[in-house]
Amino acid sequence: MIRFLSALSLLLVQPFAQAALLDVFKEDDGSTKWQYVANFSSGVLIILLTLVALILFITWRRARRYNIALEEIKGHLEERVQERTAKLEREVAEHVITTKMLKASEAYIHNILSSMPLVLVGLNDKGNITHWNRRAEQISGISADDAIGQNLWSIYSDITVAPRHIQKALEKGEAITLRHSQPGSYHFDIMVYPLENYSEPGVVILVDDVTKRVTAENMLIHHDKLSSMGELATAMANDINTPLQAILFDLRSFQGILESGKLSPQGCDSAPDTNKVQQLLDNASRNGEQVESIIRNLMQFARGRTDKPEPANVIDILEHSLEQASDVLTLPDTVSFSDIVIERHYEEGLPLIPCYVTELQQVFLSLFRHAYHSIAEKTDSDFQPTIKLYVGQSYDAVSLRIQHNGKGLTDDEQMYLFEPYLHNSDQDPRTTGAGKRLSFAHFVITEQHQGHMAVTSNPDVGTTFHIQLELS
Repeated sequence: MIRFLSALSLLLVQPFAQAALLDVFKEDDGSTKWQYVANFSSGVLIILLTLVALILFITWRRARRYNIALEEIKGHLEERVQERTAKLEREVAEHVITTKMLKASEAYIHNILSSMPLVLVGLNDKGNITHWNRRAEQISGISADDAIGQNLWSIYSDITVAPRHIQKALEKGEAITLRHSQPGSYHFDIMVYPLENYSEPGVVILVDDVTKRVTAENMLIHHDKLSSMGELATAMANDINTPLQAILFDLRSFQGILESGKLSPQGCDSAPDTNKVQQLLDNASRNGEQVESIIRNLMQFARGRTDKPEPANVIDILEHSLEQASDVLTLPDTVSFSDIVIERHYEEGLPLIPCYVTELQQVFLSLFRHAYHSIAEKTDSDFQPTIKLYVGQSYDAVSLRIQHNGKGLTDDEQMYLFEPYLHNSDQDPRTTGAGKRLSFAHFVITEQHQGHMAVTSNPDVGTTFHIQLELS
């Protein structure tokens, strides 16, 4: 404003100075007419003050208008700030609630995964662990903190899943299922499935311990099989026993007639043919008695089965099985089972064990039959057939060993010894033959009695069967 007035003064004064108009303010003698100067200056100042007042009024009006606009803007801004603040507060509150819900959901999902009875392992495409739940910690003995980020097979090489299974699941984009089991010990169902709609490729491994379910299913199947076997054994025994008794009756009658000499001419000695016939009849009678013993064993098996285990002395069961073996195990032109030396090594004071007596007798009879056939295959002249029996208590179980010095088993025979026999023309002849299998005995020990059974053998030394039965 000051600059404006100065510029205006110069504009007003400069023309007069240039036109020499200032002379009107001087007298003839050159003195100044101060009255004129004062009047002129007053008029100029009044004009200037009027202009200044006008400018100030215009400026005030403009400033007032601006202030009103600013007040309106301020009001709008305050309203928008309040609205934005309220919106941010709502968003923050919603975010806090969402965060809590996410944390709660994450904790809930983590708790579910940790509480699952299944082993759950998450892997990326490189085989590094991304998740390791509580069951995996219990099974492996490795904590989640030590496992996550590590290669699965470097810290837990015992797992059945191989890298090729992971690669196969990722390539196919679908789940693959594996089964891993040790009969009598454990059964696992393993599923490997790829992650979907995830930024990084990976898989999840689920290992389900189905031992109890498989054991229950096997027990049900076993019960049905044994029931069918019992019915079949009863039917076969009855069907065979009737004609057998007739044959034995005729043999004994013919023997009696032959011994009485009624078939030989009076006054003549027994002819050689008569002695031969007598010998043949004796052999037939012994074979018939053996068949009769087998039938009695079948009948006893059919009648003696129970639905629940009963406490029994395992030595008594073993001895009874030895008596049965002596009655039913005989091969022509070879050693009789009764001629085999039986060495007994029994620990005294053994407790009773809960067991299925009939099935356990059949197990021991099967082992004696296997031992007898192995002994019969050995043809050494100085060979003394021997079966050694060891029974003793080992912690909370009763351990049995049945050892014989007959022909031992090859590696292939040991591998397939406890597998079921299924006739197949393409099978290796070294592993065929129902008489060389002990799948029923193994099933009874491991599945029905929840015990353990194994075999060790050497073709030149013999074979030992190991059995362990729990006391409770």
